[in-house]
Amino acid sequence: MTSNPQNKAAFVWIWLPGEMQPVVAGKLEANNGTIHFNYGKSYLDRINDLNPAIPIYAPELPLQAGILPLLNGLEIPNCIRDAAPDAWGRRVIINKQFGLKGRNADTGSLDELTYLLESGSDRIGALDFQRSPTEFVPRVPNNASLEELQESAARVEQGVPLSAELDQALFHGSSIGGARPKAQVEDRGTKYIAKFSSSSDLYSVVKAEYLAMRLASLAGLNTAPVKLFKAAGKDILLIERFDRIALEAGWARKSMVSALTLFGLSEMMARYASYEDLAEIIRHRFTQPGETLKELYGRLVFNILCGNTDDHARNHAAFWDGKELTLTPAYDICPQGRTGNEATQAMLITGANRFSQIKTCLAAAHHFLLSRQAAVDAIERIESAIRDNWERVCEEAELSPVDKNYLWGRQFLNPFSIE
Repeated sequence: MTSNPQNKAAFVWIWLPGEMQPVVAGKLEANNGTIHFNYGKSYLDRINDLNPAIPIYAPELPLQAGILPLLNGLEIPNCIRDAAPDAWGRRVIINKQFGLKGRNADTGSLDELTYLLESGSDRIGALDFQRSPTEFVPRVPNNASLEELQESAARVEQGVPLSAELDQALFHGSSIGGARPKAQVEDRGTKYIAKFSSSSDLYSVVKAEYLAMRLASLAGLNTAPVKLFKAAGKDILLIERFDRIALEAGWARKSMVSALTLFGLSEMMARYASYEDLAEIIRHRFTQPGETLKELYGRLVFNILCGNTDDHARNHAAFWDGKELTLTPAYDICPQGRTGNEATQAMLITGANRFSQIKTCLAAAHHFLLSRQAAVDAIERIESAIRDNWERVCEEAELSPVDKNYLWGRQFLNPFSIE
């Protein structure tokens, strides 16, 4: 890994609940491959303020002075890593740093603090990262149309350098997680994440995600609102952001942590994440645990029935208000490409079983405090919603007959899933 000598430290700024301006919370320091966090004295001294300091995430970074130890196996606090760019954002930053070299550059070419400091400030959750502890300078984009953003995303995929204007526009989306081309846009007082078609798509992945998100909502699940848009002849999915609150004078931010942070697992250990363990965490530490368990069970069932096997622990998240956790709306429900019938989920379901089958869901029902009959009722409700609304939602998406035939019975309601 190439380390930038200027990025041995970064200051963490946080938007406290209901506030539109951030305050500095503390400092990150890199040393021998690990990054530790230390709360600032000014932040700890806010304990008696009208809007007091909150821990970034109490089980990992409790409000106390001194350098805080990392959990076993971690190189950076997970609740900080949640705010870092993932695959796509790193490719944008590599393109920005190296231009043509970006096509072949390894995302390990830059250190973690560089990714935090070089990605956009309007990142998911309520954190940002600055070089200064006293002056907050947001990294914001130039305005660009969806057509220009789509073109920019294609150029990044090809490893072609961007113009300064388009570089800044696409850079705004560099702080969002995930692997697909994306950017952030604002329209009529609503913030969206825009997902673009990719040159490597074998079918309309953008429309497939729209179908899944819409059908999940029609099945009674709490999902982020979505809509389709077309620019430069390409489909774009707009997902409404649920981590922002529109106030009269600006935007407030909602703190979030991923399920990977709840588990305390590193990226390398993510394969051990499980719905069973998440259900236990919900029972003990979430608001409205009973309703939340039913919601999570429904999401598990829907993921299996729609062919979304990319349900890894960063694709589940919770709001954090400093004291309690609340499940966020569902997001990134995207049917995955599939050649055969047999499939497994990214997270374990019960014990060592991760097979993408409804019978696995039934075996796991007790973890969600559901009787077998209640589980069967939930499964039947979700399957019926998919069957009953399929044609209508396909028409909404203007899905081609080829993609429709490709998705039905392969991703959606694959025979293996409903054996």
